[in-house]
Amino acid sequence: MQVIFKVIRQKENSPAQAQTYQLEVEPGNTILDCLNRIKWEQDGSLAFRKNCRNTICGSCAMRINGRSALACKENVGSEVQRLQNIEGDAITPEIMLAPLGNMPVIKDLVVDMDSFWKHLEAVEPYISSSARKIPEREFLQTPQERSRLDQTGNCIMCGACYSECNAREINSDFVGPHALAKAYRMVTDSRDTQTETRLEKYNIGTQGVWGCTRCFYCNSVCPMDVAPLDQISKIKQEILANKEVPDSIPIRHRKGLIELVKQGGWINEPKFVLQVVGDYFRDLEGLLRITPLGFKMLIRGKFPLHFEPSTGTEEVRSLIESVQQKRGEG
Repeated sequence: MQVIFKVIRQKENSPAQAQTYQLEVEPGNTILDCLNRIKWEQDGSLAFRKNCRNTICGSCAMRINGRSALACKENVGSEVQRLQNIEGDAITPEIMLAPLGNMPVIKDLVVDMDSFWKHLEAVEPYISSSARKIPEREFLQTPQERSRLDQTGNCIMCGACYSECNAREINSDFVGPHALAKAYRMVTDSRDTQTETRLEKYNIGTQGVWGCTRCFYCNSVCPMDVAPLDQISKIKQEILANKEVPDSIPIRHRKGLIELVKQGGWINEPKFVLQVVGDYFRDLEGLLRITPLGFKMLIRGKFPLHFEPSTGTEEVRSLIESVQQKRGEG
């Protein structure tokens, strides 16, 4: 069948433009197969990364029709079918190929992954140094302990999750879902001796887990089912359960939200601000920072002074407590 490939081409610090190539392909051909043919038969100047062609190395990640994926894993037939489900039948199907997001373009489909690797290094994705000292005997793990590392160990560092991360797009300090998925591997590794230090680090500001916007894109595009968002949530649970981790606005936000909904069925905004931002008058700097906005809301009638609990509060409280008991949170 005939397929049109629209490739976003770009040189460093130059505007992007789409270039069109047409190929006769089989439904089972991968996108990488087609890119190879374009380069070998039509345009030798086209730049893209590749290596293993077996969905192991992660080199050929790019945006295929708007979503980050591995070119060696996606095939033409399934991609055309997906487009037809969205747009209906077309005379000649078109497949758009673009470089990964959240990273500057070097050329065409090749991006500079320097920030990707630096953010990974920031979470110290290796067993703590004290645990690496030569022991009297080797570090042994039970099958159960080892099984906790399987899912995060599947990560091939392709950059798909980093490319789609909304939090990374607006916050350059956020380390990204790939780094935090690897971070959870360290937190749950029975051989690591720096768990509390790690949790304190991942709890800081919006650099770590609290910078995640929970958009779910990282899970949806991961080609290896690492589910980075799930791993980020697990780190949050570890932080909340660990009494040694210093208190912070994100921690108070999460705990305060749940407690206030348990009390009244929905959020008592004045009490929520006082509890989360002001830490019940213990964080005067936080209160001063939010005071101007509070006055504006009060003047415009958007800051309720009276709180009316919702109907069904008892049922809501019962549901929350059931979930907490099941998770062992009390």
